[in-house]
Amino acid sequence: MKSYIYLIIYKKKRYSFGFSPTYSYFCTLKIKLNRKSMENKNKFIALNYRLYVNGEQGKELMEETKADQPFQFITGFGITLDAFEKNVVNLEKGQDFSFSLEKEEAYGEYVDERVLDLDREMFCVDGRFDHEHIYVDAIVPLQNEDGNRFYGRIVEVGEEKVKVDLNHPLAGETLHFEGKVVENREATSEEVQQLIKHMTGGCSGCGGNCHGDCNSDCGSQCNCDCH
Repeated sequence: MKSYIYLIIYKKKRYSFGFSPTYSYFCTLKIKLNRKSMENKNKFIALNYRLYVNGEQGKELMEETKADQPFQFITGFGITLDAFEKNVVNLEKGQDFSFSLEKEEAYGEYVDERVLDLDREMFCVDGRFDHEHIYVDAIVPLQNEDGNRFYGRIVEVGEEKVKVDLNHPLAGETLHFEGKVVENREATSEEVQQLIKHMTGGCSGCGGNCHGDCNSDCGSQCNCDCH
């Protein structure tokens, strides 16, 4: 089993993260461009959806977009889960959809080894532990030695260690989506260039809910609160 060694870089800044299941939890901030995506036209897609997972009493609602705030993204950049994009990319405006993503297509199995005990001193700012931001269930931005950015959930705060869960909140789940396409058209060159700009420097990380989650202006195509 692969071992995980992380060089944690914590920035003192207030974060309020949600977790859109359509987005990659481990955000590398590298544009996913290959020959195929460059040859194909990028599409601007907006849709409203409801996300369900399997619960003890049947399907359990986990997330629902607001009618006046549809989820928006541009295809071909690896912004969304690949399987999610494949299921909606060819749908027409006004079309309803319903599909499921198995955990292998979504966030994989829950891996115990991704729950780490990190030194408490990593979360100190100016020599003092950052109680304001580091507490149980808080979501914090982290960075490994390769420069990849991702998020972790604080599980426990001890006297010497802080337990952090690096699994996606929906790891191990089958995702069921139901919704309707609000818009599906070719993205303009301006929208594509704006997205490239923010993915290469303007946005600090589009992990969970970038659709509500970056910490700079990611542009309307990302539907950020900027976020």
